[in-house]
Amino acid sequence: MRITSVEATPVRVDIEPRTEPFGVAPYVAGYTTFEEILRLVVRIETEDGVVGWGETTVGPEPTLATTAIEEVVAPAAVGRPVWQVESFLDSFDYPYVQIRPYVAGVEMAMWDALGKTKGLSLHQLLGGKRVDELSVAYCLGITDPEEAVAQARWARDQGFEVIKTKGGLDVNDDVERLVAMNEAVGHETEFRLDGNQTMSFGEAVETGARLEDEGVYLQYFEQPLRTDTVGGYARLRQRLRTPIGVNEDTYHEYNLFELVREDAIDAAVVDMVPVGGLLPTKKLMGVADAANLSVAHHASFDLGIKTAAVLHFVAASPVMDLPPDRVNYSLSDDVVEDRFEVSEGRMTVPEGPGLGVSVDREAVEELRTSDGEGITYDVTL
Repeated sequence: MRITSVEATPVRVDIEPRTEPFGVAPYVAGYTTFEEILRLVVRIETEDGVVGWGETTVGPEPTLATTAIEEVVAPAAVGRPVWQVESFLDSFDYPYVQIRPYVAGVEMAMWDALGKTKGLSLHQLLGGKRVDELSVAYCLGITDPEEAVAQARWARDQGFEVIKTKGGLDVNDDVERLVAMNEAVGHETEFRLDGNQTMSFGEAVETGARLEDEGVYLQYFEQPLRTDTVGGYARLRQRLRTPIGVNEDTYHEYNLFELVREDAIDAAVVDMVPVGGLLPTKKLMGVADAANLSVAHHASFDLGIKTAAVLHFVAASPVMDLPPDRVNYSLSDDVVEDRFEVSEGRMTVPEGPGLGVSVDREAVEELRTSDGEGITYDVTL
């Protein structure tokens, strides 16, 4: 059961245009625009010939990602039993450099290999699934109000009960767009607004207050302010009736605890990759549970490997009471043999040992890339 090899392959996948069913490109957020996505596919193999798969972000660019995996993370994994997840995670406590996303990709592959070795699904290793399928949130970027209304109606007709939209470029535009969508489908669909750290305190207050005045009550208002502003979130929560959530703050080891201690938020939107793995995310669930927070899982145009991990994790986590964000349906291709489908706004938790998906190595090679830029923030406050 010891790991004998670790490989990392960066891949590039186009995002389907909005003219296609489930297409969302160009996907405009407050900090960038997506028309393609770069991901890092991780493969480990054990001495028994068991293969485990993981997925993570490329970070700034592919060369850095593969180097970090091969030169820093892999040496701590090779020779280690796949079940030694905790001690593996403890091997990367660097005071000035954080490589959690790359560690998370290998950790995910370790869980996959462990499940295959034991003949157990990932959700069984995590305590067992509570449901067989999950309601998921439909995500769309910033568009004009007319297109947003058309997208919202389409999502409602597809069975989605929650729609998440980006914001932060202009307060008036955000309010106009949300009001229009709410008037079109608001009685049948809930909304989330994700500011991605792009708003000042005043802009966040104005956005939330004007939406409330228009009768638009968000499921939560996600990360409008930058990270590490606990006082700002506490004041924002005092000023608005709208539930306040954070996403990027959960990627920093102690931020969620600090926000909880100051009673500054109502919801947390976590992501197992930037958090550092499934086990660190499981630990965050304890903080959220103790604070009675609502929790959802974030999406980053994940391929089928991470999508499987998210579905297993959410299905086995009672604290996660809100539908996870999903945008994998918008990708033009994938590396798994049987792509995940959305039916009536729901996705099925995969069966089978480990992650329960089969990876097509030929597809990985066809999608391989050596250049491009990962997700970066260009935010002015």
